[in-house]
Amino acid sequence: MAKKKNSNWMQRHVSDVYVQQAQKDGYRSRAAYKLLEIQEKDRLFRPGMRVVDLGAAPGGWVQVVSRLIGDSGTLVAMDILPMDPFEDVVFIQGDFREQAVYDQLLEVLDGEQVDVVISDIAPNLSGVKSADQARAMHLAELVLDFSKQVLRPGGDMLVKVFQGEGMDQYRKDVQQAFAKLLTRKPDSSRSESREFYILGKNRIV
Repeated sequence: MAKKKNSNWMQRHVSDVYVQQAQKDGYRSRAAYKLLEIQEKDRLFRPGMRVVDLGAAPGGWVQVVSRLIGDSGTLVAMDILPMDPFEDVVFIQGDFREQAVYDQLLEVLDGEQVDVVISDIAPNLSGVKSADQARAMHLAELVLDFSKQVLRPGGDMLVKVFQGEGMDQYRKDVQQAFAKLLTRKPDSSRSESREFYILGKNRIV
């Protein structure tokens, strides 16, 4: 049964129009188009910005952000998985849930405030819906805590979440930290997926 499910996933993946387009455009993942759609609508990134990308591998979002912030910008990326390097991108490999990795991120920033924190992190799925949702919410909460610590006043946070238990409280927590909360479900996000993105605009201090 597992083999059939994996086979079906692979078939959908290979025939996915965004996967095919990513290969043509040279993006490392189809996720690049999700961020491009959000950028077109919300204009999160400008040249010279300081950005942190949590859960960056394989680097689709890094490619988008690097181009938008230009040579004058700074991008720090982190993931538990290895990622092929990019020029002028600081990459930290480690588990964001571990305090030592969290502290390493803060050390790299060296007290400098950040303009935007982005995260496309998703937990490894167990197949148990309640457990997977709890893991996803824990990651989203860590991203919010980190954002509150490093964002400049007026800075923005974009984080992937999954509809389910804990979302109502998470929205309230984001609304307490940001002047505006927006939700985004890009066309390039698979329609059957429960994922969507929460955008916290204008960090309140």
